[in-house]
Amino acid sequence: MYTILDIETTGGKYNEEGITEIAIHKFDGHKVVDKFISLINPEKEIQPFVANLTGINNKMLRTAPKFHEVAKRIVEITEDAVLVAHNAQFDYRILRTEFRRLGYNFERKTLCTVDLSKNLLPDAESYSLGKLVRSLGIPMSDRHRANGDAIATLKLFKLLLAKDTQKTIIKEVVREETHGELSQRQLDIVEQMPSETGVYYMHDKKGEILFLGKSTDIKKRVNQHFTSNGDKARQLQKETKSITFEKTGSELVALLKEHEELLKNKPKYNPNSRKKRLQALYLNMNVNGYQTFEIAPQKKVGNYVTSFNSHLSASNFVQRITEEFQLCAKLNGMQITKEPCELYHQGQCVGACIGKVSPSEYNQRIMKVLEKYSIVDKTLLIIDKGREIGEYSAILIKKGTFQGCGYYDLNHQINNIHILESIITPMISDATTNHIIDSYLRKKRVKKIIDFNT
Repeated sequence: MYTILDIETTGGKYNEEGITEIAIHKFDGHKVVDKFISLINPEKEIQPFVANLTGINNKMLRTAPKFHEVAKRIVEITEDAVLVAHNAQFDYRILRTEFRRLGYNFERKTLCTVDLSKNLLPDAESYSLGKLVRSLGIPMSDRHRANGDAIATLKLFKLLLAKDTQKTIIKEVVREETHGELSQRQLDIVEQMPSETGVYYMHDKKGEILFLGKSTDIKKRVNQHFTSNGDKARQLQKETKSITFEKTGSELVALLKEHEELLKNKPKYNPNSRKKRLQALYLNMNVNGYQTFEIAPQKKVGNYVTSFNSHLSASNFVQRITEEFQLCAKLNGMQITKEPCELYHQGQCVGACIGKVSPSEYNQRIMKVLEKYSIVDKTLLIIDKGREIGEYSAILIKKGTFQGCGYYDLNHQINNIHILESIITPMISDATTNHIIDSYLRKKRVKKIIDFNT
């Protein structure tokens, strides 16, 4: 649990500042579950330059509650949560100073989005809140007011959580929160899981990831873990002290994140990821100039088109596209005969196998197959479901190479290539990621695909 915090002050000498406004958003890692926003009467004058900057003046604060009147609410909303702020050292110091004046020792764990941004967004030109969120396409209103800055910090923190593929933030928080055995039963953990699409992480008491997986129904899948039999399953159940999750909205994003994070984290109970020998489809040309498809084990050379889990899946696909695009079964190696192929006799083949159509005309049909079913050399933006209403996921492919995933809620974020690239979390690109994307697009629908080549 996190509390995203922003404070405005009177300005003045170090440790003599007073709070003029506070905004706290309690965030469970997925949504805001509580919030507290209030002007505060600091019982001292605001520095003129601060009044000009924030728009908060002495007159506005005369009837506002004093700090001691809201102190209990602040303690309650921040209890059992990590304080998150942009330049957290400042906000935390101010809060502790105010509580110290009341004779109360206020202590919380803190995370600073400036420090996190420097680690996860190393190429940013500036780490000031305003410039940073602008460069990421995050909308911001009421700059230098507590709630405006807190909302911007919250959106920035959500983006940083998505970019943290090593899960250092979650692991550190879990490590701090689980000092001993969890008192709740495992089924209580299940109740906290969402019945939504995403990636989940099973942690030991030190916060280390024991197992990670993806599911279109996280709650159902976690329940299966806790009710499975077998020595390995029971050992995982015994060692699991907490479970965190990350909603992705899109199943394709979940598949890609699972692949990426398995490579980076190598959890103890995930099966060793031996490289699967994929079957691939390659494009050849025969002596007469006709392009043909060939199924073979995936290799580094050849005109690669797409890949499959098995030879049978590849054969079924070739049969499907042969019928869909009126290709020649004989040229594609599906029939071995001296006669014209069966599809020609059925009126479903244009007769390339007996020279009834020219190579150039026939090869145009092959190109249509590539346009529909291959990402090779293409620059695409795949748009799919987001984590919440009004949000979308974006998967970027450049010249056939997977770049990464991100989320957006405003069209200008994907229409501006610089902003688009800044909201995308860079991810590993290898033969498996291309296979995941190809396989998914062959079988399932996404919201939209933007082809930058056209």
